[in-house]
Amino acid sequence: MRSDGRKEDARILVVEDDEDAREAMVALLQMKGYRAVPAGNGKEALDYLRQAPVPDLILLDLWMPVMDGWQFRSEQVKDPRLAEIPVIVVTALSDRTDVDADEIIAKPVDVDHLLTTVSYYCRREPTQ
Repeated sequence: MRSDGRKEDARILVVEDDEDAREAMVALLQMKGYRAVPAGNGKEALDYLRQAPVPDLILLDLWMPVMDGWQFRSEQVKDPRLAEIPVIVVTALSDRTDVDADEIIAKPVDVDHLLTTVSYYCRREPTQ
């Protein structure tokens, strides 16, 4: 743990199909000392998760091609190794009643709110 309570090298998977938004989030998180990894859709994220160390947090868009955020969450919770990873959904969706997530952040993203929320979840001990 660092002096600010955040785990060293906290890993965050950023699942976002918009390349500019994905790159901006990854760059911001890396600049703040996180190990951020990008994925362009839910399938790419699952493929990564099944062969990589379990991240401390997932930032997840909902509307994506190939596999959307709802399909991703359905598959994630079926896998015991991945089910307990906290998920922050980042979405422009106004009706969020059917969203299964630990937190929901509205687009356009308030960077300070995003970083505060990420910091909260990355203080936890890793799931594995």
